[in-house]
Amino acid sequence: MAHYFSERPEGARAGTASGSVTLVLPDLHLRLATGGGMFSPGRIDPGTRVLLETVPPPPATGDLLDLGCGYGPIALTMAMRAPQATVWAVDVNRAALELCAANATAHGLYKVRSVHADEVPPDVRFAAIWSNPAIRIGKPALHAMLTRWLDRLAPGGTAHLVVQKHLGSDSLQRWLAGQGHPAERVASRSSYRILKVEAKVESR
Repeated sequence: MAHYFSERPEGARAGTASGSVTLVLPDLHLRLATGGGMFSPGRIDPGTRVLLETVPPPPATGDLLDLGCGYGPIALTMAMRAPQATVWAVDVNRAALELCAANATAHGLYKVRSVHADEVPPDVRFAAIWSNPAIRIGKPALHAMLTRWLDRLAPGGTAHLVVQKHLGSDSLQRWLAGQGHPAERVASRSSYRILKVEAKVESR
């Protein structure tokens, strides 16, 4: 069975919207087109909402990353809050990427770059990463994905991840620290935890 974290999941036609959701936060109001074969097409995922309601403002400039962007609620929020920054909306799901790009265009957010995970230039380093990561891809794949992108944090950069407690937020926090990325829980609501992850301190 194909899943939303596949490149071409079942039930998804690239760029085809079949519904919409509304994201309302204290500082913004976004109407987002959604479609089948992607994450949470019928509503803004509760974890995503907790992240967006608790994370501090992103850096005003530089390169920012939404890892696992789906149809774009996190990426577009980053872009609204930091209009001078370049926001990389990254996913492996081609249909989600096309809808994310369309949603960004519809809201005039032209500094959102909606691209496949393998298409981000290798020299880009991120001042901030926000993510509701795909925990259900399994621990080995999750660890590989997080290592790949957290290692691209710029010096002084931080990532904020939202993870449900029963899906392993505490063990993930310990694993991150063991990989050289200091991690702390900075917010908790219901079953969700927000983890703040620091860039690695390079040894000399």
